[in-house]
Amino acid sequence: MKDFIKFTFASVLGVLLAGIIFTVLGIVSMVGMVASSDTETTVEENSILFLDMEGILSERVQDNPLQAIIGEEFKEYGLDDILASIQKAKEHENIKGIYLQAGMMDAPCASLEEIRNALKSFKESGKFIVAYGDNYTQGMYYLASVADKVIVNPQGTIAWQGLASQTIFFKDLLKKVGVEMEIFKVGTYKSAVEPFIATEMSDANREQITAFLNSTWKRLLEDVSASRGMSEDDLKKCADDFMMFSQAETYIANGLADTLLYKDGVLDYLKTLTGCEADERLHTLSLNDMKNVKRNVPLDKSGNIIAMYYAEGQIVEEATAGINTTPEIVGEKVCIDLRKLREDETVKAVVLRVNSPGGSAFGSEQIWREVTLLKEEKPVIVSMGDYAASGGYYISCAANCIVADPTTLTGSIGIFGMFPNLENLLTDKLGLHFETVKTNRFADMGDMTRSFNDAEKAAMQNYINNGYKLFVQRCAEGRGMSVEAIEKIAEGRVWTGSMAKELGLVDELGGLDKALEIAAQKAGVENYSVLNYPEMDNVLSTLLNEEKKDYIESQMAETLGEYYDFAKFVRNIKNADRIQARLPFELQIR
Repeated sequence: MKDFIKFTFASVLGVLLAGIIFTVLGIVSMVGMVASSDTETTVEENSILFLDMEGILSERVQDNPLQAIIGEEFKEYGLDDILASIQKAKEHENIKGIYLQAGMMDAPCASLEEIRNALKSFKESGKFIVAYGDNYTQGMYYLASVADKVIVNPQGTIAWQGLASQTIFFKDLLKKVGVEMEIFKVGTYKSAVEPFIATEMSDANREQITAFLNSTWKRLLEDVSASRGMSEDDLKKCADDFMMFSQAETYIANGLADTLLYKDGVLDYLKTLTGCEADERLHTLSLNDMKNVKRNVPLDKSGNIIAMYYAEGQIVEEATAGINTTPEIVGEKVCIDLRKLREDETVKAVVLRVNSPGGSAFGSEQIWREVTLLKEEKPVIVSMGDYAASGGYYISCAANCIVADPTTLTGSIGIFGMFPNLENLLTDKLGLHFETVKTNRFADMGDMTRSFNDAEKAAMQNYINNGYKLFVQRCAEGRGMSVEAIEKIAEGRVWTGSMAKELGLVDELGGLDKALEIAAQKAGVENYSVLNYPEMDNVLSTLLNEEKKDYIESQMAETLGEYYDFAKFVRNIKNADRIQARLPFELQIR
């Protein structure tokens, strides 16, 4: 018995010691990965920046070296990293050009336009850009069209067919399961609620979608026409002929592409451009490599800082629990961050990068307040990304200057409330009955087991009306316009950046570089450093503190693919803020 206990104790102790050793080794390995990730990249002569446009594009992405260890194939890129890499490549004498490999990247038009403009600037420096694709999506072709040479696989395709937007309607589905959505809104064009109360688009919604699709399409036509030397009419004809099903030779004949090559031929062509011998290795730099390439500019010692604050995702009052595949703008956290920037004397100006379809009306108001206070101390310049609509515009309108990309979707000045009524589901279908005892008339208002009565509906609509009036007032004050002028272009209507500039909702057209330029001018500083906020966790802390993911939800995301967003939205209805200032919940443009 003593021997058994002795051996058992020894085994347990051995397991514990082994666990400790492996834990220490794991931490040492992580530290090693972090250290190696900070090692400066050596740029060899005649190098090429390799842009592999495959995956998902976000404003910023946290590096995770663990993905490489576990063989994770998911690719997500930060717009900030891509733009910075292109700028470094432009400045570095050893980098001769860019090889753009067009893949299946999920990216809205405004982000693609910012990358395209950066590539255009790179090209104007005298360096070359070569684009290649097996199968170009329309977005990737728009990006690649700026290249000196557009190459397509001899068996490849180019998608160029125009823009479309699709809305999914839940009304009949909700009816089948016994759920009715009670809607309160202000704004003829406030179409976010339509999927729950209708089975087709309203005339007003169809009108606004048609308008901003045409505006965006016009921008794409203008840019591709200028780069490819084709008329806009010819490009329209190519779209109507649905070029995706054409033979590859057709792309050459009509001017969409320059030559047909397999990938090995592309690599040989790149070697000729860089002076490499056929048997030499082509020197390429990935985006990860470029992160550790130093810029060929003098180190700024002024101590002046222009803060680049990223506000990306839907606006919420509290962070969503569990797995979160998309970023969020958490109202309280953003307010704290902006307050710190206001109190930091080294920060001379703030560029607020807004990429949001909106969200919580209350959260938007709180952020608006902090932006207003920040503006009293130092210039605040808003740079609009893909979306800066409804709540996204709410938090932007107080800025000194608003800069938007021509294809940014903005405006949507409106507000709505949405409350699920589960009475039919719970009583008729599940056989549950409820009886309430209350002390006052409205004590159980908002109870999902019954519908709103007339008095409650009137009270809620009045509340929504007041919220809309406040929203309009904030916009009028921020833009220096009358309430009447804002009301004419409000009503929840969505505008592109180009349209918004004509209406006075936006001051300048451009990207992040334009916003930084204006910020420096208004701050009166020539020398400054740009620091990004909020600060991202370092790699080690990310690996050690990463939240446990919900396995079931992660499997849903993998299984449902593009439809996961719809499923996630339906799930989040119950937890969402009831009063919303936001775009249609799932605006799909392709």
